Amino acid sequence: MDKKERCISRRDFLSKSTSRITAGIIAFSKKPHRTFKSHSNSPTLEKKIIHRTLGKTGINLPIVNMGVMNSFNPALVKRSYEIGVRHFDTAAYYQRGLNEKMIGTAIKELNVRDKVIIGTKVFIPHQQRDMPHAQAKEIFLKTADQSLRCLQTDYVDILYSHNVQTIEYLNNPGILEALQELKQQKKTRFIGFSTHTNMATCIREAIQRGSYDVILTTFNYALAEDKSLLESLQTASSSGIGIIAMKTQCSQYWYREYVPPELQRYYKDSIMHTAVLKWALRNDFTTCAIPGYTTFQQIEENFSVAYDLEFTPKERKFLQDRDFKNAMGYCYQCSRCLESCPSKVNIPSLMCAHMYFFCYSKL
Repeated sequence: MDKKERCISRRDFLSKSTSRITAGIIAFSKKPHRTFKSHSNSPTLEKKIIHRTLGKTGINLPIVNMGVMNSFNPALVKRSYEIGVRHFDTAAYYQRGLNEKMIGTAIKELNVRDKVIIGTKVFIPHQQRDMPHAQAKEIFLKTADQSLRCLQTDYVDILYSHNVQTIEYLNNPGILEALQELKQQKKTRFIGFSTHTNMATCIREAIQRGSYDVILTTFNYALAEDKSLLESLQTASSSGIGIIAMKTQCSQYWYREYVPPELQRYYKDSIMHTAVLKWALRNDFTTCAIPGYTTFQQIEENFSVAYDLEFTPKERKFLQDRDFKNAMGYCYQCSRCLESCPSKVNIPSLMCAHMYFFCYSKL
């Protein structure tokens, strides 16, 4: 090899060096991020992800996890795992079963089934809930088996009876038998119920009943004055029932295009998002929250809360805005408004449909 061949030009040197540096940056960026470094003027501090134990189950979870209902991108599930999310919540009917399949595929490709907590739900339409108990049990067992196939797993960690609104449905013998049978067969580790309506009543009954390990409940800043709900959640947690919060963001800021112009100022940046999520998690009876998200930016904004629940001065001021509290008005699904409607319109159902269409962009 002559001298000319042994020499490398300045341009080639810079080109190759830049390529190596870029490759190194890409490789580093793919590694899971488990700590957060403060960028203040004070000495650099590392903040760890906050974890809590889910009641008597013994499951240790980060306080922010993923409600997967509206997501159809497996890359979001994978990125969520990389940054520290460990619980993924879905249901048999989300996206007509495709949601469970998507999660199952993503978890299998990551090869982390033993490192994540999967929760899914069985739903029986309200108009069919007066069916014979034996039929309800059969539907539950059949649907649970189908969920396991979709999720590509032998078991789920939490299996819920979904959208419980009444004590009668909470205590349905067929459903309770199915849940206990599935638990004995080790097709689910723990059992629970989700509730969006009449929450306090259902939670108090569950405490007395003692059959459920976990409760997944609507809980957000719009419910801050609901003392009955707050007390029931505190009592349930004290009795050993694990509490997971959903719908924590009220109307999330990335749906601001659907909000009337006079309320747009509350959605100016992500401050509303982090403020209300912190509020829900600062209630220590809440083990974790499962906010939904559909973009990578939303993942980062959600999970930023997992390191520190202290309100910033701006967040505290934001939550003290009385107009904001009114703007975040949330339908409790309590049905008390029905008597005031001369046309006997089912207002709770309309409000629910409005939420799914405008807030979740679902037809």
